[in-house]
Amino acid sequence: MKQHSGSGSVRSTACHPFRRRIAMALAFAAACGTVGTAAAQSPQSQQSKSGGTAVVDAIRDPIPGPRNCFWSRGPVSADPYINIAYPDAGTFYWGATFSIPEGARLSMEGNFPHSRYMSLISYDGAGVPVESVADYLIKPATGAVNPFLPGANRNAKARGYSLDVLDAAPPADQPVGMNLLGQQRSILHAPKYGPGQQQVLYRIYARDKGVDETGGVGLPVPVLTLADGRVLRGDAACPALRTRQPLQIDPAALAVPMEKYHELVATAREVGKEKHQPAFPATSPPTWFIQYDREYLYSLYTGKPLTSPKKSTGGFYPNLDNQYIRTIVNRKLGKVFVIRAKAPTTPRTANGDAVMGTGELRYWSMCSNQGFANTRVNGCVYDEQVPVGPDGFYTIVVSRKEDRPRNATTQCGIAWLPMADDGDGAEDADVTVVQLRHMLGTTDFPHAVQAISKPGDERKVMGDYYPAGRYMSTSAFEIAVPCMQDKH
Repeated sequence: MKQHSGSGSVRSTACHPFRRRIAMALAFAAACGTVGTAAAQSPQSQQSKSGGTAVVDAIRDPIPGPRNCFWSRGPVSADPYINIAYPDAGTFYWGATFSIPEGARLSMEGNFPHSRYMSLISYDGAGVPVESVADYLIKPATGAVNPFLPGANRNAKARGYSLDVLDAAPPADQPVGMNLLGQQRSILHAPKYGPGQQQVLYRIYARDKGVDETGGVGLPVPVLTLADGRVLRGDAACPALRTRQPLQIDPAALAVPMEKYHELVATAREVGKEKHQPAFPATSPPTWFIQYDREYLYSLYTGKPLTSPKKSTGGFYPNLDNQYIRTIVNRKLGKVFVIRAKAPTTPRTANGDAVMGTGELRYWSMCSNQGFANTRVNGCVYDEQVPVGPDGFYTIVVSRKEDRPRNATTQCGIAWLPMADDGDGAEDADVTVVQLRHMLGTTDFPHAVQAISKPGDERKVMGDYYPAGRYMSTSAFEIAVPCMQDKH
């Protein structure tokens, strides 16, 4: 299968020194993760004493959250979890790397989590999504309930499902990115790449309050039926699936290579001089760009947008059920960045609501991130966490903690997101990337990010839902936006 990155086709790690180092590092990380998983099953480290000195015999897993030999990478989320590839802070992702043996069949058996959304998505070696099978598309087991369908019982006890994983490409004409309510799928296509490797990511968004990272149901269980008819379940399937193999991917799948990022920033400085915009590619007022392919991302710095980019392939393991717009923020233009827009409607689920509702979107969030060479998330707020006024509009403030206006609180009707003290984490301490996610836009909601068909149409298509922004000082925001909370 042909693979693409921003700087050309992916070459084997065996013939590229930098990629060999990445592969070795990832292999070491995978091995450490396996050791950590075994140790984490015991709540206390075992110790022995020799001559009065304690010796640690078992290493406790330093990374929080559940994982196992199949779902060995993750959970990915905001700190203190593994924080890379711009995760949404309201979600948890797990990654599985495996190879289905010749003549074998693999399926995933699980229970629908108590959350707003879940999906299984396959990827190629460049981190480009191949296929997403979202919750509502999965047929529940006999006698079970799919709690993600509109009107379904979200607290049903019988919530099992099974999904086959096939080493093949999905149908070429299969629609993606929109709500396909009424369809069902029983197969996730996960074609092999490179050395015969396959990748699947499992995602949970907005778990209900009071449940663990898995949404209270654990992780999906691999069930491998070998060519000779033997069936291996769970941990027993891991050796046959080679789940500890090194992750053979293009390093740019996780972040823009540092040398490339330095090159882009240097180019942007020159372009900024020509445009008389010293903070370029940040602008005032801000410009929001829909996410397209990697070359389009680079063009934000070079000032030369492409004419026919491909949607949603230029991120870092993006979710096909989401579409994104982003803007680059620079504190040199003002220490407080203020966003105001109309809020799309979504189902309410955080409090364990009994029935799955409907809305213009399944989910939306706003995130503050570091730069493209770092790909850390500083923080996010999702729909149910954002105060919405009587007019249907919300206000979100993005600033460093030291610059946070005193009235930028939910009690005052304002959501707040942090900027990192080291900015983009690589080049400029004043730079932050702000990103808006829209999930599963419906065909009867014409203002979803999914409805944007070409660069430059973001504001026209989104209308009032387009995040208008401006830079202010802390004191200016405090006087301009009074806190109207009831003090009685």
